[in-house]
Amino acid sequence: MKWLSFFRTIQAKVIIIYVLLILIAMQLIGVYFVSAMKTSLTSNFTKDLQERAELMSVLAAKTLGGENESEDDPVESLRVMVNNLFNLNGAEIQVLDSTGRVLTTSLPTHADYVGTKNTQTVVSRALQGIRDNEEYIIDDDNIRKKVVAKPVIYNEKIVGAIYIVASMSELYGTMQRINNIFISGILLALGLTAVLGVILSHTITHPIKELTRHARAVAEGRFTEKTPVFGSDEIGQLSQAFNYMTSRLREALSQNEEEKEKLASILTNMSDGVIATDDAGRVILMNRRASEMLGVEGEELAGREISSLLGLEEPEAESLAQGGEVGSKLLEFVPREGGQPVMMRVTFTPIHRREIGITGTIAVLQDVTEQEKLEASRREFVANVSHELRTPLTTIKSYTEALESGALEDKQMGPRFVGVIQNETERMIRLVTDLLHLSRLDSKEAALHKEPTDILEMLEDVEDRFSFQMKQKRIRTLIEIKPGVSTAMLDRDGIDQVLDNLISNALKYTPDGGTITMGAAITEDGMLSLSVKDTGMGIPKKDLDRIFERFYRVDKARTRNLGGTGLGLSIAREIVRAHGGSISLQSELEKGTVVTFTLPLKDEGGSAT
Repeated sequence: MKWLSFFRTIQAKVIIIYVLLILIAMQLIGVYFVSAMKTSLTSNFTKDLQERAELMSVLAAKTLGGENESEDDPVESLRVMVNNLFNLNGAEIQVLDSTGRVLTTSLPTHADYVGTKNTQTVVSRALQGIRDNEEYIIDDDNIRKKVVAKPVIYNEKIVGAIYIVASMSELYGTMQRINNIFISGILLALGLTAVLGVILSHTITHPIKELTRHARAVAEGRFTEKTPVFGSDEIGQLSQAFNYMTSRLREALSQNEEEKEKLASILTNMSDGVIATDDAGRVILMNRRASEMLGVEGEELAGREISSLLGLEEPEAESLAQGGEVGSKLLEFVPREGGQPVMMRVTFTPIHRREIGITGTIAVLQDVTEQEKLEASRREFVANVSHELRTPLTTIKSYTEALESGALEDKQMGPRFVGVIQNETERMIRLVTDLLHLSRLDSKEAALHKEPTDILEMLEDVEDRFSFQMKQKRIRTLIEIKPGVSTAMLDRDGIDQVLDNLISNALKYTPDGGTITMGAAITEDGMLSLSVKDTGMGIPKKDLDRIFERFYRVDKARTRNLGGTGLGLSIAREIVRAHGGSISLQSELEKGTVVTFTLPLKDEGGSAT
């Protein structure tokens, strides 16, 4: 298996290709070389035989033609010539007469051929005067032989033939030795080629392996490692490009992580809730603020649809699931476990992806509960102001018209009508004054002038200011100062106004013979606590939460008849808040009311000048 995987590597492929190229090249060269060598050797061998046969035919022509200058036997002369002059290794030379009968042979072992007729085809062709006669034969011993026959012509007459048959074993032996040498050379060359291929492939594959290793490191997030550059060739340039790409990728990922952290931080700390859905309307992301607003946890969102989460109607849910732009919608959401209802403005925006289309929706949830409450309070405030101003204006207009109609001449009705107009005018002046005071407090334009104030003295002054009204209604006034109360940094005019409003309300709603108690104490957290307690009619429990709202009255008709504007407690609350304190009210029907407000003893909280 290991070898199989090795053969799949680039290094093995380079080695194999390199060796195969060399092998094919050497095989082509070898085939051409061996073929050319065989052709050359065979041609030379045949040519040598042809030349010997030609020379033998010339020398034997006179003897066979009957012209013999020596006294020896012609056949003996031919035998001597064949044996001595034309001796060939592994070859047989026969001299034939014109009938094809063997006159002599160079091989003693074939002496019995003398006198017999040679019937070879090449002999017949030679006796016919054909000069180019040759052929290959394989004898009984499986030896290749070359046969050449030449006619012997004397005086333009064929007087015989020369027959030569030569063994080609030596020639083929030589060729076999050359082939063996060539094969040995090929094997040696292939061995050297394989070694060189390993070295060459290593120089190529080693940088590639390094690139692969560093690519895995980059894939695993290790961007600090650099690929070594082994040269300036293409692979070296690739390594440099890879290092540059790694650095750019590191920078891009760092910027991406930074942007992702910024986005996550923004989503987490946004005052608005954000919900992201997929193309099917299922929630895939929700920030912490959205979870708080909806009262759900992150693990509850798996596969949940935003339409059911927000309680959308079926047409809106289908439009949202299809990625349609639902727009903006005001919803009232009641959290689980009996939480307070929340007014939310939900804005839906589709997510578009290039070449795909709408892939989801972003829903932005804005808690507009306070805004809606403020808007409702503003509308109610405008309505109350209009009503409070319209009532005295209507009265003034009616009495003015009556005076114009002649009532002014009536000595009894005239002064009475003028007195009513004067009272209503004073009432409007008080209302406008209180509204201006509230406006300055809301806009922080009412500067506080804090100074060391004796608490006991301040309460006694309040008691003196209302002593006449107290005596008229036979109301008893008490001042209770707890130990530790002495002085505090207060805006004396502002706190006097708070106490005057509280004492005035206590006087209005406490029956004759009742008691009003002003108290001062130090709380556990070091704050000054001032309270006004009466034994009046009290306030219903359902009205306690709204008692400090502007123009809010428990008994509107009675309060208006008593001359109140409905702004006293609101002004008191704003003054106390400007000091950095708080105010609260406890009351029980037919038992009385206690209004308590706390103030810092030192100059802290609020804006003091």
